[in-house]
Amino acid sequence: MRICDIPIRDPFVVQEQGTYYLFGSTDRAIWKGPGIGFDAYVSAGPGDLQDFEGPFPVFRPPADFWGLTNFWAPEVHPYRGGWYMFATFKPRQGSRGTAILKSDGGLLGPYKPWSWSAPGVSGPVSPGDWECLDGTFFIEQGIPYLVFCHEWQQVGDGAICALPLSGDLRQAAGRPSVLFHASEAPWACALAGRKPGSYVTDGPFMYPAQTGGLLMLWSSFGSAGNYCVGLARSESGTLAGPWVQEQQPLYHADGGHGMLFRSVEGTLYLALHTPNQSPFERARFVAVAEVPERGLVIGVNREEEV
Repeated sequence: MRICDIPIRDPFVVQEQGTYYLFGSTDRAIWKGPGIGFDAYVSAGPGDLQDFEGPFPVFRPPADFWGLTNFWAPEVHPYRGGWYMFATFKPRQGSRGTAILKSDGGLLGPYKPWSWSAPGVSGPVSPGDWECLDGTFFIEQGIPYLVFCHEWQQVGDGAICALPLSGDLRQAAGRPSVLFHASEAPWACALAGRKPGSYVTDGPFMYPAQTGGLLMLWSSFGSAGNYCVGLARSESGTLAGPWVQEQQPLYHADGGHGMLFRSVEGTLYLALHTPNQSPFERARFVAVAEVPERGLVIGVNREEEV
């Protein structure tokens, strides 16, 4: 099927041995439950980011699964010879959080609950009493980390935090630290009609730049109320920061929850969903380039969008 015909939020692409695997939030009733699970789509390269096969079911919750609604933003990462999925869920009672699932096979799973909220008890690795979402994975000096959003609904000024994980990715291995708040970005605006000081943080994604330094994509809302992808740079080159925000968003045309992947040909693409309105969201892939003094830019010499 064509990419324009696939309803999906929070797209996440893995390019593995010339084949593209597209994951994302695929439940039709995305904002209400009960959650069905996650599907994936597959496109054979090289150069083909328009036609995909699927859907392939990669996660279906077991009968005793702790999450009930808000099956959001699955990311799939390789780790120690296996494939792990980081995804958001909300229980019938309690806080939304990020859990880790592990594949029983290859990239297409099936994925099974892996992380513990307590030893032997399936659950999120994000703090149990925090409203959290959109966890991503990053390894620094051999230590695995969950980088996630502490929700504006609980803290007002949404935060992006880092949490060390155990080596087997089963549970947290320390306390979370705040990397920055949404209001620190000059382009980010408070939500209209909400309590003053309400700023959204969505979709962090870590990118060690080939030109040097550590970058982070993340999303919020801009001055026109449109969903945007922002860019932050760590001055220390580490998670600890301090994090400096670009003056303007990287992408501002009502698209967000971005991540980066390379095509078979080596082109660096920004993947995001647009528009930010259900059920019309679709995945969009926009070519970007690394520029030492600016981090990432769209349309250097040419702009390519598929």
